[in-house]
Amino acid sequence: MAKSGYERSAQVSGWLFVLPALVLLGVFMIYPIIWSLWMSFQVGRGMNLSFGGFTNIIRLTQDPVFIRALTNTLIFLAIQVPIMLVLALLFANALNDSKLWGRSWFRTAIFLPCVTSLVAYSVVFRSMFAQDGIINQMLMGLHIISGPIPWMADPFWAKVVIISAITWRWTGYNMIFYLAAMQNIDRSIYEAAKIDGVPAWARFWYITVPMLKPVILFTTVISTIGTLQLFDEPNLIPSTPGAPSDSTLTLSLYIFNLSFKFMPSFGYASTVSYVIVVLVGIMTLIQFLAARERRT
Repeated sequence: MAKSGYERSAQVSGWLFVLPALVLLGVFMIYPIIWSLWMSFQVGRGMNLSFGGFTNIIRLTQDPVFIRALTNTLIFLAIQVPIMLVLALLFANALNDSKLWGRSWFRTAIFLPCVTSLVAYSVVFRSMFAQDGIINQMLMGLHIISGPIPWMADPFWAKVVIISAITWRWTGYNMIFYLAAMQNIDRSIYEAAKIDGVPAWARFWYITVPMLKPVILFTTVISTIGTLQLFDEPNLIPSTPGAPSDSTLTLSLYIFNLSFKFMPSFGYASTVSYVIVVLVGIMTLIQFLAARERRT
């Protein structure tokens, strides 16, 4: 059946409405993705590039700096994400209690770090964990340690500082999702459990957590993606990005170094960036499959 003039006009108007967004999407997202994929097969320095096939992929397996950056990124992922999500869940559960004094103040205080200036909070963390910073002074004042800990000079403690900074910054962000989901759970379920004598910890574990599974999956996925792309904290908190001895170097920071420091290697940097893409895809698939198995 032929379309009327009004239907054709409405269809054209619709396409004209979305055209600017499609152009921006194509120029700033689709084109860079296709171009970076092509670049990942190029070898050379600067703009003197030539097709190298799988040379960059072979180079990955022989590059100790890449292996170190990959290892650091996976360490941050394995340690920081579970700690952050558990803290966010516990904070949300506490703030879901309408009888908690100062609930609005605590909610704001926990959420505030994720909207704080990145540079400002990085400077604060660098100052706090300096050799003569407030953390060492407080620990020595409490006689927990006898001498200052070289936080940013020791590879182990440097990782601890980075994990602490990321957790401090993003716990409140995830807490908001959990808190909003908890407030949508039917209160009658909790009241029935109370009447049956179910203790508070059992109500949390057997009622709240199962009800939050979709939200937990969502926060786990976005936190995983964010940590695999970790760049800001390792770049700004140490005195030298990735220091000491590349112990805080991440894949994103390594890509930045390859692209904009010394003689750029855009082809190899593109190859490393697709390692992140593959890791994100694998981690997300595993999390979705695990969530599906728990539902069946």
